Amino acid sequence: MPLHMTKIAFESESADDLRAWLEGHADAGEARLTTRYLPKRHEEMVGGSLYWIHAHRLVGRSPLLGFADRPDGRHWIRLAPTLIAVIPYPKRAHQGWRYLKEQDAPPDLGDDGEGDALPGAMAAELGKLGLL
Repeated sequence: MPLHMTKIAFESESADDLRAWLEGHADAGEARLTTRYLPKRHEEMVGGSLYWIHAHRLVGRSPLLGFADRPDGRHWIRLAPTLIAVIPYPKRAHQGWRYLKEQDAPPDLGDDGEGDALPGAMAAELGKLGLL
């Protein structure tokens, strides 16, 4: 069971902005984020996902491809250039990244196989009301 991580979608006005940024890296095959420190449990995280926090809610996830060293001594978090919508789940903002266990991760929208995923704004509103 892979370990996941959470991170704030910094400078993203919406989940659509975040999706556009990620998909803008599709030609390269991966999107990269910079972090100062390599997670101690980085080997457990390959195959997991980075869950994005926007407006104090987990709104989506990007599969983690791995980590790589940068020439300046920092590290890249390598992500698949896609945003998979999840059922919005409350999550307080934090600096940097945090670990997220599989059992604490929200399910993907539409995982039950019933119909299409809800539009982001509708899912967010239903999440605020506690209906998702």
